[in-house]
Amino acid sequence: MAMEFSITAICFLFLLAQGLEAQAAIFDVTKYGAQVDGKSDISQALLNAWKDACGSTTPSTVLIPGGTYFLTVVNILGPCKAPVGIQVQGTVLAPADPAEVKADGWLTIGNVDQFTLSGNGILDGQGATAWAQNDCSSNINCGPIPMNLRFNFVTNSVVQDITSKDSKNFHVNLLGCTNFTFQHFIISAPETSLNTDGIHIGRSTGVNITDTTIMTGDDCISIGDGSQQVNVERVTCGPGHGFSVGSLGRYNNEAPVVGITVRNCTLTNTQNGVRVKSWPSSPAPGIASDMHFEDITMNNVGNPVLIDQAYCPYNQCNMKSPSLVKISNVSFKNIRGTTSTQLAVKLVCSSSNPCQNVEVGDIDLAYTGNQGGGATSQCANIKPIFSGKQNPPVCVDSAQSS
Repeated sequence: MAMEFSITAICFLFLLAQGLEAQAAIFDVTKYGAQVDGKSDISQALLNAWKDACGSTTPSTVLIPGGTYFLTVVNILGPCKAPVGIQVQGTVLAPADPAEVKADGWLTIGNVDQFTLSGNGILDGQGATAWAQNDCSSNINCGPIPMNLRFNFVTNSVVQDITSKDSKNFHVNLLGCTNFTFQHFIISAPETSLNTDGIHIGRSTGVNITDTTIMTGDDCISIGDGSQQVNVERVTCGPGHGFSVGSLGRYNNEAPVVGITVRNCTLTNTQNGVRVKSWPSSPAPGIASDMHFEDITMNNVGNPVLIDQAYCPYNQCNMKSPSLVKISNVSFKNIRGTTSTQLAVKLVCSSSNPCQNVEVGDIDLAYTGNQGGGATSQCANIKPIFSGKQNPPVCVDSAQSS
């Protein structure tokens, strides 16, 4: 059912994007006063062009032509009267100083249906200064850091062919979105860029990410609470921290994560592979179910297969209180390649909520490091269902429970 939904959604959104670009009326920001000099703020020109495009009763496109532009911050809102898009052909620069972007999003799109962001241009967040100032790992009162793209309550929409570069924070954040596709999308930031998740999904349904390249300093794709029917296929990741569900179980009132598929993807030189993570000391129960990771190639990847229900990155957790997130109906199948860490498969579940119905099939991971011995596994509070090859042998010498 989920796969059928994904294929239907992708076909619909592809036709939407193709039809919109072929027929749309064009609202060129340079006709609204935007200067192609890389230093004059185009925010007002972009807003004025959007106002006219959004008010059109026929499909329309806001065009940012070739050249270099400067944009401080913009919040673009619907609803609109017809399908509408923004086509970026040039390079759009954010302020290098994060203090000049007085918002948590640089380019925010909200409450729009049938929206397309396209073009072969670049959205450059110029994030180096922000990364150097980022102390959020140790300072819980750190200020907001802008993301390149925020999509809030956007439906039936597409992002394609465009590049997000050097975001100060996450490159893309989805909140409350439905039927949303990324295709032929490029995300680029150095491995040293802090907290620059590629695409973060929260409380959104029907998200498809296909034929996309993500190179960044944090999770290539992170899936937060309330995410349902997410399909990731033919995505290359690296550098970065891999594909992550979670972290979950840190806050009250987290919504279930259900129906996640990651298939036919390649990870290269990433800190992690495919993982599900939840915090100990959960304030309330949570659910993560129907998650499937299949046909994945790992090239020199740390921790290629990972369930970690004692996730505590800052070592400030009450480890005596187990996670209350219930993980069930998970599969790791046909995962092959090389691991840079000796612990290739780690399935550590909650002592109070052991993982249920986890299938591990056809794992073939060779350790390439210089520590003695080959790849190993670790398991706790789990009894996996095995099929096919197991290299390394999984859960042979570890504590397991049903």
